Amino acid sequence: MPHTIRAYELQPRDGFDALTLVERPAPPLGPGDVRVRVRAVSLNFRDLNMVKGAKKRKAPIVPASDGAGEVIEIGAAVTRHAVGDRVAAAFFPTWLSGELSDYHHARALGGGQDGMLAEEVVLPESAWVRLPSRLSFEAAASLPCAGVTAYHALFEAAQLRAGDTVLVQGTGGVSIFGLQLARAAGARVIVTSSSAAKRDRAVAMGADHVIDYKAEPAWGEAARAWTGGRGVDVVVEVGGPGTFDQSVAALRYGGTMSLLGVLTGLRGEVNTYGVFHKSLRVCGIYVGSVAMFEGLIRALEARQIEPVIDKSFGFGEARDAYAYLASGAHFGKVVIRVG
Repeated sequence: MPHTIRAYELQPRDGFDALTLVERPAPPLGPGDVRVRVRAVSLNFRDLNMVKGAKKRKAPIVPASDGAGEVIEIGAAVTRHAVGDRVAAAFFPTWLSGELSDYHHARALGGGQDGMLAEEVVLPESAWVRLPSRLSFEAAASLPCAGVTAYHALFEAAQLRAGDTVLVQGTGGVSIFGLQLARAAGARVIVTSSSAAKRDRAVAMGADHVIDYKAEPAWGEAARAWTGGRGVDVVVEVGGPGTFDQSVAALRYGGTMSLLGVLTGLRGEVNTYGVFHKSLRVCGIYVGSVAMFEGLIRALEARQIEPVIDKSFGFGEARDAYAYLASGAHFGKVVIRVG
């Protein structure tokens, strides 16, 4: 039956006022589609950038790529899911496996098409990944971007092995997942943070070493020194040009930089000498495929890893949730409860 749902749209307004709660027709269901009642959505740094660009969009869009919920209706041809299944949507709904392409990129949730910050979402059955029953919807909502990105960075791009040393920058969603997954794989982990409280929390979660990057601006050299001068095997590089050179300094000869972040911007001067001098691999990471999402789920279940949720907001508090993420006070993920 046709009905309406509540959803947030990014409309052409300044700041977080662009986030507008509206009523709109529920999306139609095709024969290969699955309708999900969204229970929770998590936010990423990308979502802040989408708000900043709201005035440039040609039409309003439902924001946010990451959400989890329960199946409430399936199309006539659906075989992978049933009503009542607990699922989360892939960031790139059409990227099932293999390489990313323009086609998949153009269909990213909350960017190329409507995202998850709505009461109901309809996507093809192949876009939904079944969730472990032990995970809450809030925890599961944190997986599609941050969790899959960390998995891709460590195990697909870098092929992390037990005994390796990983450096993660800060304590945001990707870095905390990186800490958890790397430790579960038997690797040692270095965490950089300017906050003493966050460094203490990282150690409590299993970090082997922490570095205050403000007290030690040459934190790359400090990380390499901690490894006895060998250097780290993998850096999960979330900063971009502002942290690139220190990541190069931290890496061992033949190490891997999984480059995925833009926290310090998209452009800037970097020292390329260290890249070829040390025979480094620099791998661009843009989230991952449905197959990688399924691999992440297996890894989480094998070690019973629990995603770290910093703070949860109600559906009517979406602007507050975005503002809290923008403050940088979080450790782990920021979540919005939808229903």
